[in-house]
Parts: sequence; structure tokens; C-alpha cells
Amino acid sequence: MDARAVNYYDELQIHPRAEPETIHRVYRLLAARYHPDNKLTGDVEKFRQICQAYQVLSDPDRRASYDAELAGAEPQPLDVFQSSEFSEGPGAEGKIRLGILCLLYMRRRANPDYAALSMLDLEHLMSFPREHLGFSIWYLRSKRYIAQDDRSSFVITAEGVDYLETQVPNNEFLMRVFRESESGMMLYPKALINTKDR
Repeated sequence: MDARAVNYYDELQIHPRAEPETIHRVYRLLAARYHPDNKLTGDVEKFRQICQAYQVLSDPDRRASYDAELAGAEPQPLDVFQSSEFSEGPGAEGKIRLGILCLLYMRRRANPDYAALSMLDLEHLMSFPREHLGFSIWYLRSKRYIAQDDRSSFVITAEGVDYLETQVPNNEFLMRVFRESESGMMLYPKALINTKDR
């Protein structure tokens, strides 16, 4: 199993430190929802994925091994997001929004078939807690520069691409973010959680 290609915690929609009872309860709920015999919401592939996740996470030894693999697969924050430009001054929030757009743009270019980044991916790559990303995510969604897919991950829209491409040529700061985002997406395409292969 390649922990970098799947995230069983995401599959079961639980926290990585979830108690065994929680894992069992959530599994039963999701299994009932996606069981092939369920006429309204049955989904054979989704049911298979949930069962696979449960088999690993419900076994203490397999879970410990999986957790170790998963920890080694997390992407490291990109250097550009460590600068004070993203945390200080009145323009910091706008720069965070542009950073998110750059990451999603480069993710789309690196993997057109699965171009999404989860909130967790953005937290890791930008080294910001989700509380600092929430306002930017709200704004970008309201402007329709980004959208959420069926797994609640984020993708850049055509409007977002058009907006970003008009901003890049005349903005040296943005060019720096753009270049580092590009190298980051080329370095980490497999380290990022890729649910397409689930």
C-alpha cells in the first residue's frame, strides 16, 4: 500500500487521532449509505474503498504501520510562504489568496485529471492553520475563482485561471510565488493526497 496515494482517514471522514469506537461507528454509517443494496445512495466502488479503509484503521498494528507511512508522505511547506509578507501588513490576506490560487493552478497543470488540493494539503504547503485560510477560501469561492469537488477539496476554476494569469506578468511578488508553487507541485505531486487512485 502506498500511503501517499490514499488517505483512509479522509475516506472515513474522521480525524487521524479518532478512537476505535469512532472508526467503527463512522464505518457502519458510511457502509450502510454506500452499500450496493442501497437503492438511493449505493456505490460499489465507494463501498469497496470504505471497507478497505476500515480494514486498515480498525486493526491496531496495521493502523500504526499506515500512520507511519502517511506521516512520511506529507508535503513540506514551501519556503515562499514562510516569509513575513504572508503574515504581516494590510496586504497579507490578499497575498494568501494569491498563494492559494497559485498552488491550485500549478496542481491543475501538474495533474489535470485530479487537480484538487484538500484543506489539509493547503495547510501543509502554506504552513498556515485552517483558521488563517478560512477567510481566503470564502472569498475565492464567492468570486468563483475556486470551487469544491465532491470530496470537499478545492480546485481552481476557469475564472480563477483567467484572473491569476492577468495578475502574474506585472507583479514580481506574484511571479516569485508562482515559480515556487510550480516547483512545489512538481516536487510533491505524489506526496499530495490523490483520491483519484482510491
